[in-house]
Amino acid sequence: MTKLWKTILFLMLVGAPRIPAEVSERPNILWIFSDDHAVQAIGAYGGRFENEHLTPNLDRIAGEGMVFDRACVANSICAPSRATLLTGKHSHLNGKRTNRGPFDHDQPQFQKILRRSGYQTAMVGKIHLPGAMQGFDYWEVLPGQGRYNDPVFITEDGKTTYKGHSTDIITDRALRWLEEARKPEEPFMLMVHFKAPHRTWIPAERFRRQFRGRTFPEPPTLFDDYRGRGTAAHEQDMSIRETMRLKQDLKVGLWPERTEGYEEASPAGDDLVRWKYQAYMRDYLACIAGVDENIGRLLAGLEEHGLDENTVVMYSSDQGFYLGEHGWFDKRFMYEESFRTPLLARWPGVIRPGSRNDDLVQNIDFAETFLEIAGAPVPDDMQGRSLVPLLKGRTPADWRDSLYYHYYEYPGVHAVRRHEGVATERYKLIRFYGKDVPGGEEWELYDLKNDPQEMNSVYGNPEMAGVVRGLKTELRALKDRYEVSK
Repeated sequence: MTKLWKTILFLMLVGAPRIPAEVSERPNILWIFSDDHAVQAIGAYGGRFENEHLTPNLDRIAGEGMVFDRACVANSICAPSRATLLTGKHSHLNGKRTNRGPFDHDQPQFQKILRRSGYQTAMVGKIHLPGAMQGFDYWEVLPGQGRYNDPVFITEDGKTTYKGHSTDIITDRALRWLEEARKPEEPFMLMVHFKAPHRTWIPAERFRRQFRGRTFPEPPTLFDDYRGRGTAAHEQDMSIRETMRLKQDLKVGLWPERTEGYEEASPAGDDLVRWKYQAYMRDYLACIAGVDENIGRLLAGLEEHGLDENTVVMYSSDQGFYLGEHGWFDKRFMYEESFRTPLLARWPGVIRPGSRNDDLVQNIDFAETFLEIAGAPVPDDMQGRSLVPLLKGRTPADWRDSLYYHYYEYPGVHAVRRHEGVATERYKLIRFYGKDVPGGEEWELYDLKNDPQEMNSVYGNPEMAGVVRGLKTELRALKDRYEVSK
C-alpha cells in the first residue's frame, strides 16, 4: 500500500483533522455599531461604571478577543463618522463634513468591493446618510435619526413600520436576514447599527423599570468651570446645567415616575445638576443595557447556525460621549471622552483571547480592515491602514505615532467651535479657528500623562515650546498626507 493510500485510510478511520476556520475559508464579518456609546460605559474599559455590570456581552467579546484602548475618530459627529466608516477617508475627501447636506453614494465604499469579491453584504439599522444605499445585497435602514419606539425602516422597496423598540427590532431584522436570506455557501458581511444610546435616550420599557431606582457615581469633573481652557469650552452649549432639557431629554412631565421624582426633590443649583445627571445616566445606561442584551442575541444567533468559529465580530460606536465629564453631554470636541471610541474584536483562532492594544487607531482604518480580512483589494486612495496585523498581535514597525482630527459643524447644534488637531500617545494639540474665536484662532495643548482629564492647557508654558513646535510640524505633515486643503 502506498503512503498516500495509507494516509487516506487513516483519515477515513479517525476523521480528518479540523482545519482552523480562518484557514479553511474566508471568515464572515459581523460588524456591530452603536450611536454615542462612551468608552467609559463598557465594563472592559474600566472606569467609574466598571462594577455596575452593564455590558456582560460586550465584556465577553473583550474577554474572548481584543480591546483597543486608543481607538479614536476623525470627526466626532454621527453622519461624518459613518461616511468615514464606509469610505476609509477623512471628511474633507468623502464630502460629509457635518450632519447636514447630502452624501455621495456613488463614491468607492468598502462594501462594494466586498460584494465584487464574493461576499454577501447586508446593512440593518441607523446609517444617517440620506439617499439609497449602494453595495449591499440587502439593506434596511432608519431614515435620519430614526425613532426609538415603533421605528420606520426604509428599503429598496419602500417604508415599513415595526411595533416595538428600535434596538430589539434592529436585532430581529438582522437575525431574520442571517436565518432566512443568507446564502450558506458564501461568506457574509453583516452590519448591525443601533440607534441607541443617542439622545433623547429612551430605553425599552423593561430596562426603564430596571434602572428606575439606581444611583450612579459622578465624574470628578461634573462641576468643571473650564478654567485653563479657551473660548470653545466656555461658550459651548452642551452642558447638563444649562442645555439639558427637563421635558424632552429627562421626561419630566412625560413619565409619571420621573415627574414625581423631580417634584419631590425640587432641586435647584448644583442639586439640580446632580438630579439631572442621575436621570440622564438612568436613561442612557438603560439604553446601553438594551444594546448589550441584543448583542447577546446576535452572538447566540451565530452559535445557533454554527457560524461563531468562522465569524469576526467587531464592535464600535460612531464616537465617544460625555457622561457628565466637564459637566457635559454630547460629543464633538477633540477632548478624550468624545475623541476616543470603543473598539472590540473577536476572531477565533487569530486574536489571542483577553488581549489589549494601545496603538493609535482611527475610524479611517475600519474599511481597510474589513477588506483585508476578506482577502479583497484595498484601494490606494483609502487613507487608513488595516488593523489585521494588530489583531494578530503584531504592530508594524512603521505604525503611525499621531492622529489627525477635524470638526467642522459650526455654527451648529451645541455651538462647538470648528477645530483641528494632532494627537500622539502623550500629547494633544488643538487649533480652534473661525470668526467667533478671538483673533481668529486659539491653541490648546494637553499633556495626557500629567493631565489625563485635560483640565489645563499648557500651550503657553515656555517649557512646552519645543513640544508645540514639534506638534505643529506634525500637524502640517498630517494635513499634507491627508490632502487637507485648509
